[in-house]
Amino acid sequence: MLSPYDYWQFWRNTEDGDVGRFLRLFTELPLDEIARLEALSGSEVNEAKKVLATEATALLHGREAADAAAETARKAFEEGAAAEGLPAVEISREELNKGIGLLTANTAAGLVSSTSEARRQIKGGAVRVNDIVATDERAVLTPKDLNEDGVIKLSLGKKRHVLLRPTP
Repeated sequence: MLSPYDYWQFWRNTEDGDVGRFLRLFTELPLDEIARLEALSGSEVNEAKKVLATEATALLHGREAADAAAETARKAFEEGAAAEGLPAVEISREELNKGIGLLTANTAAGLVSSTSEARRQIKGGAVRVNDIVATDERAVLTPKDLNEDGVIKLSLGKKRHVLLRPTP
């Protein structure tokens, strides 16, 4: 089972052409509201996708979890913040003090399946550390990379984010 955030993201990333059908199938919204959302076009369809994501997530995880997932996504994507509800991977403080390679960190965070894939993604400009594009595949993450929230935000592309959270 996916976390509320991951489940919300799954629905948010629906193809534009499927939104109306999925609203009918996977939510309990009134048909007139679905028709209104289905009529949205251009960038407005993103609002319909957010409604789909929130309503579908509420059915499975509950309204509170759905609203929290929507707020986490809003903070992460609209404000660029290291939102607290993002998926997190714990790393030992000792390992961080020694330094963890950027390639290894991306693999450990589950953003890529291998260090060679991480290397390709870095070369392609798709990897960010605390919202700054990573350009050096030999970079090492240390405590100086912790942000004001005490975590390191790793991103792959625009939609995949994981927090590295040091443990005591």
